Amino acid sequence: MTELRRSARVAAQPAKEEAPAAFPPAKKAKKDTTAPKATPKAEPKKASDNGEDAEEIQVGDKIPDITLLNQDEEEVDLSAIAKANKYVVIFAYPKASTPGCTRQVCGFQKNYKFLTDNDVAVFGLSSDEPKAQKSFQTKQGAEYDLLSDPEKQLLGVLGAKKSPSGIKRSHWIFKDGVLAVKEIQISPEQSFEGAKEDIEKFIAEAKPEAEANGDEKKGEEKEEVLKENGDDKKEENGDAVDKDEAKDSQPVLEPKEEAREEEGYKEDDEGAAPPEDAVAKDAVEEAEDKIKEDKEPTDAELAKEEEEEEKEAAA
Repeated sequence: MTELRRSARVAAQPAKEEAPAAFPPAKKAKKDTTAPKATPKAEPKKASDNGEDAEEIQVGDKIPDITLLNQDEEEVDLSAIAKANKYVVIFAYPKASTPGCTRQVCGFQKNYKFLTDNDVAVFGLSSDEPKAQKSFQTKQGAEYDLLSDPEKQLLGVLGAKKSPSGIKRSHWIFKDGVLAVKEIQISPEQSFEGAKEDIEKFIAEAKPEAEANGDEKKGEEKEEVLKENGDDKKEENGDAVDKDEAKDSQPVLEPKEEAREEEGYKEDDEGAAPPEDAVAKDAVEEAEDKIKEDKEPTDAELAKEEEEEEKEAAA
């Protein structure tokens, strides 16, 4: 076999040692630059356009922190409304100016005075634009706001969003900012009549507590009044005692005898001289004559009387 010839330069170079086989270098792990997932908050998320990812609130949850436009395109902050009112009633209707929705809106208007007198804020809600809500409000004479929710942001959170589209006629009552009543898919009459009945029930439940607090307050006020009156009475009694002591320290004077008058005459004392007037004088003489007459006559007087009588008889 013919031997391969190498050049002198190549032959002069030392033979290279073959590097031992090695594993490929390990790849460095890439740093995770994405932010950690945040834990879900207690408040419901805002609904997207289709409302599928909305967290529907339940009884006991706080009122959603959502702001919508009313019929006048003014912002209405639901959280602020809940802080300013004991109760908040929101009712949803499918479409403005339709027969069923008209009955519902008019029913709440009929109960509007009762509701407002009991610290209840009322709001209608639909996906209609503010302009349509304004027209509906004006035609029906509603005195409360009609909220516009075209993206179904609040409707989805409240659970009134129909799938794939539409709105469930419903109402909700928030008490002290917390959901207390949730009525979904009901009739117009069940909505406005049921809401009023629920408010009446809440008021009746709160009445004994309010009366108890009132009685307690009255009791405290009464105690305070009694205390004040007691202090005043003590002061008055102290003054009276001082006056009595001063009175006792004064010398007692004997009352003077005063002559009593009766029918214009002074009462005579024993041994006093008889009155000098003519009437009294005649009375005295008459009394003296009577005394004389009452005296037993003497024998001489009797004989004289007999003699006179005989003369009269003979004549």
